Amino acid sequence: MTLAEPRFIDPLQLEPSERYKLLIGGVLPRPIALVSSMSVSGELNVAPFSFFCGVGSDPMTLLFCPATRPDGEDKDTLRNVLPRSEGGTAEFVVNVVSHALGRKTAASAEPLPYGHSEFEFAGLTPAPGRRVKVPRVAESLLSFECVTRQVVRTNPGVPASGNIVIGEVVGVCAAPGLINERHHVDPVMLDAIGRMGGITYATTRDRLDIPPGAAALKSQPES
Repeated sequence: MTLAEPRFIDPLQLEPSERYKLLIGGVLPRPIALVSSMSVSGELNVAPFSFFCGVGSDPMTLLFCPATRPDGEDKDTLRNVLPRSEGGTAEFVVNVVSHALGRKTAASAEPLPYGHSEFEFAGLTPAPGRRVKVPRVAESLLSFECVTRQVVRTNPGVPASGNIVIGEVVGVCAAPGLINERHHVDPVMLDAIGRMGGITYATTRDRLDIPPGAAALKSQPES
């Protein structure tokens, strides 16, 4: 089989908005972190982030990436989760987004003024955290309570630059029946959705099993 010569794109020759389109259209499907946070004065915030993934299991860590605002300032979520030495609370909760939660999650992306709660705007319910002061989203079937371990700024103060928030999970809240005795999560019950490009989302309802390693080559070819 002869492979066609690929098109090469130099990202340095593109505008930031064009690079963004390549990222969201090519890195997918992306899981969604509906991140709840709280300011030092107690105002609640909740916002979705699809540049999000797990990091490691010892300690249990994950990350999400809030971009810098067009004016070069930090987004509300980032301001809230910064280390205490930098004016934040160093706590947040990652709430997993199920299909039924999709529209309210999208609504929480509304750019409200700082200090105005997206919980109320999007019709989401704050529920008390167990190990952190930040509330989780009651409608989410699975929530990870986190403390901020590190914040990495890829290009400080520059609009559309990335910021990597690494959090250590100090507690997990799951709906009854979601996790079995072996700590396996039921994907059917969770019914998670992910981001595609633009306003498009993907479900996790169409799945396939592929064993790792050499066994993958011996399994039935996909139709």
